[in-house]
Amino acid sequence: MVKKPGAAASKKDADDPAAAGRIKQIRMVAGIVRKANPKAMPIVFGIAIAIIAITVVAGLVTGTAPFVIPLGVALGLMGAMIAFGRFAQAAQYSTIHGQPGAAAAVLQSMRGNWTVTPAIAANKSMDIVHRTVGRPGVVLVGEGSPRGLPSLLAAEKKRVSRVALDVPIYDLQVGDEEGQIPLRKIQRHIMKLPRNLKGPAVLDLNYRLKALPQSLQMPKGPMPRQGRMPKAPRPKFR
Repeated sequence: MVKKPGAAASKKDADDPAAAGRIKQIRMVAGIVRKANPKAMPIVFGIAIAIIAITVVAGLVTGTAPFVIPLGVALGLMGAMIAFGRFAQAAQYSTIHGQPGAAAAVLQSMRGNWTVTPAIAANKSMDIVHRTVGRPGVVLVGEGSPRGLPSLLAAEKKRVSRVALDVPIYDLQVGDEEGQIPLRKIQRHIMKLPRNLKGPAVLDLNYRLKALPQSLQMPKGPMPRQGRMPKAPRPKFR
């Protein structure tokens, strides 16, 4: 009995846990994207087809098809994955928007050497302050009401300054009200802060901040367990 190539490929994927995991992740993220934006997946496929079609035509016209077409296929897949990643990120933000702890989820997904401590302070209105430490210094990120956050951030800033000494301390509010930063822009805003500290200074700062006692007890009520944003799959080329 002759084995079909498709069956062999399926068996290979089934025997490779990493490949099966990637496929499962892509399907999961695609489902989230499709639910958030029904037009997203057709756009992703359209980008891939358009890039491949343009390179095929260019290769046939110039007589360089054997060289241009493989490059076009790779560029088409790359363009589709970039667009898919953008749609996935937007869908992830819309999924966690408005939930307590959403800002902490975004902070914990930042690239680079950041130390994020969620919910270091809160009040009865469920206004929450998170602490992020990196090369800019200390970044206090509050989410909640613009009426309750200023006093909460000021108190936490004063508390942190006791051990941070001359280290810059930034305080930001996440939200959709006037003077607040939208959730989808908070990462970009923090990444643009000046790099004031070097690596050893950041480690020393983290060590000193760990010695701080808990500012206050969290108000009663559950914090969301699913704090982290699901990661979009990255393109893999062999």
